[in-house]
Amino acid sequence: MHANHGGEPMTPALTIGQLAQATGVASKTIRYYEQIGVLPTPSRSAARYRQYDQSGVQRLRFIRRARSLRVPLREIKTLVTALEGGRAGLRPRLLALVRQQLSAVQHQSGELHLLQQQLEQVLRRLLTSPRRRHKDGCRCLEVEGG
Repeated sequence: MHANHGGEPMTPALTIGQLAQATGVASKTIRYYEQIGVLPTPSRSAARYRQYDQSGVQRLRFIRRARSLRVPLREIKTLVTALEGGRAGLRPRLLALVRQQLSAVQHQSGELHLLQQQLEQVLRRLLTSPRRRHKDGCRCLEVEGG
């Protein structure tokens, strides 16, 4: 182990493959995040291999969690920038973002519930109504009130 100027042991740099394994994020995705500026460009070894430290692992885990909550990449980029800046103003941004995501999910949930009801109604009609031809075409997928 090497020591930094503070006398603390330094952890060895990670390759992109090791970072991928440590975080569960594919190497291709890591390179993409770097390309669009969500992840900062890492340092390189003498052989030009990417080198990551523990802060890269933590940052990528944060990004993965945000993506699992379906946070858009542009928002994640803003959050990562706030993280880099010492977390000033991060909590209010996170609160606003989580509220916004929750509202969007609640809206989608309502739409999915309505779709479920419509599909159930069409299924009942298909299972219970006699087969007959309508002079104005197939109306079997229509829902009441629609």
